[in-house]
Amino acid sequence: MNKLLEKNIVNDAIIKDLIETIYSLEDGDIYINIKRGKINRLNITKKNDFHDVWQVEDGGGI
Repeated sequence: MNKLLEKNIVNDAIIKDLIETIYSLEDGDIYINIKRGKINRLNITKKNDFHDVWQVEDGGGI
């Protein structure tokens, strides 16, 4: 199989995964690790903030 075609399949899969991750994440961070000019890893940190739910005035918090 053509090496260029294989590379495009991998790149398309990474791009698809990245797009799906972006659309599914409401609050968080996405870090893209690049090694030797290629995307090596996606680190996704999802954030759950409870400051609206647990108000200290209402008896919430620690």
